[in-house]
Amino acid sequence: MLIITIKQGKEKSLLDGEPWIYASAIDKVDGKPQEKMKPGSTAIVQSSAKKFLARAAYNSHSQIRARVWTFDESEPVDHALIKRRVKAALEKRGLGLAKAGANQLLSLVKGEEDGLPGLLVDLFGGTKGYLICQFQAGGVDAWKVAIVQALMAGTGCVNVYERCDPLMRKGEGLPVISGALAGEEPPDEVILNENGVRYAMNLLTGARGKFR
Repeated sequence: MLIITIKQGKEKSLLDGEPWIYASAIDKVDGKPQEKMKPGSTAIVQSSAKKFLARAAYNSHSQIRARVWTFDESEPVDHALIKRRVKAALEKRGLGLAKAGANQLLSLVKGEEDGLPGLLVDLFGGTKGYLICQFQAGGVDAWKVAIVQALMAGTGCVNVYERCDPLMRKGEGLPVISGALAGEEPPDEVILNENGVRYAMNLLTGARGKFR
């Protein structure tokens, strides 16, 4: 596991709960070279006095060098944490999930708000539709399999598609890829109903078309 040491005086934002760590705040990163180069490697973040501050996903390729998973020293970063975070996000949007219609788009996971930095998940068409996921940071990309498994178990939806934002992925040093992660790939165009207004939408790209 990597150890990130924060420069003296730069730990205040972390103590205030800020989840992002920039290169300018880091004094040094100790650990195996291959772990330092792997986007999303788990790291312990400590102060210059070696006091525990957080556990984070480190990414040497990103302008945001590390994204905090937890400020709790007793909480490890493992499959159980990922499952808890996904489950909590789904429970938070439970009413909407239960009522999601065939032509509705529901936001299920909202990155840092749900303790899953860089992860965005939408559900189109209810539990028989499609989960559209964007892995926009190294940490959640490293835990992709566990995240997809938790999403499928929590929603009952069997179709999972990864949408790619090339600029975001390149900025994180991640491969620019998209495609079905489970089940079937969504159609190129669907009709989205939002507050009584109907749009054409490409689920593969997120682009919205004409009113219908």
